[in-house]
Amino acid sequence: MPEKITIVQAINMALRQEMERDDKVIVLGEDVGKDGGVFRVTEGLYQKFGPNRVLDTPLAESAIVGTAIGMAAYGLRPVAEIQFDGFIYGAMEQLISHAARIRTRSRGRFSCPIVLRAPYSGGIHAPEHHSESMEALYIHIPGLKVVIPSTPYDSKGLLISSIRDPDPVIFLEPKKIYRSVKQEVPEEIYAIPLGKANKVLEGTDVTLISWGAMMRPTLEAAELAKSQGVVCEVIDMRTLFPFDQEAILSSVNKTGRVVIIQEAPRTCSFASEIAAILAEKVLLSLEAPIERVTGFDTVMPLYKLENEYLPDSFRVLKAIEKVANF
Repeated sequence: MPEKITIVQAINMALRQEMERDDKVIVLGEDVGKDGGVFRVTEGLYQKFGPNRVLDTPLAESAIVGTAIGMAAYGLRPVAEIQFDGFIYGAMEQLISHAARIRTRSRGRFSCPIVLRAPYSGGIHAPEHHSESMEALYIHIPGLKVVIPSTPYDSKGLLISSIRDPDPVIFLEPKKIYRSVKQEVPEEIYAIPLGKANKVLEGTDVTLISWGAMMRPTLEAAELAKSQGVVCEVIDMRTLFPFDQEAILSSVNKTGRVVIIQEAPRTCSFASEIAAILAEKVLLSLEAPIERVTGFDTVMPLYKLENEYLPDSFRVLKAIEKVANF
């Protein structure tokens, strides 16, 4: 019987198993070694694999990513941790100008199989730059893949696929649910394909599309809507780029109504891209305008106001009622 574990434990298991399977997999980042990472995601790896495969780095994000790119170009498979996703900005030059372009620049002679892991999004009342939800920045960079899991099972399978992928992957881990969700996860190695969404709930009336920590209020709202006679279909995107167009088009063709839920700011977001695709390809199937439930176009507020910023099940339910009653 598989053990019920957290997202932190599932990611740790994936790293351990891939490092056992392939000695080219290297872990590097700030405090990932002896301390096991700020959230203890890499706990035990230094003791098992040693300092040549689990590298504590200086506090220098550009150097961490640049070093990982060099490792990848010469045959290793580095998994670099950035302590919080708001610190990735210091490495954007490396990501945009090098990691995302090596395959094109070298006409296929080199690839860049790095995974850049980072705790992501709000919900833990952290200081500035510790609660970012800026996945749209990375989606907009051609050559990068972007993955955000929402469950322990998916975290393990998606990370294994990311490590094995020949191109750079941004792997964002919703820290609000790092330890608050437990799920049975097999010890056996398995991979979940990148670019494939998960239909979490089957429904007929409204399609709800979300990812990461926002899956929890989405599912809570779906349950509340069901008590009102509205049966929602829930899609967890899992991979934001490349994303599973077929899954969302098929669902919205069936239901005719859609609500997209994200934590990130509203303007020029992934929710906006999904809405544009739906408007282009299934307009005649829509029975109501597309609704988006999002964060706001402001810097993430600190402490007491954080919960006012983050979408909750009440806001999602209001959007469901709006499209259902249109």
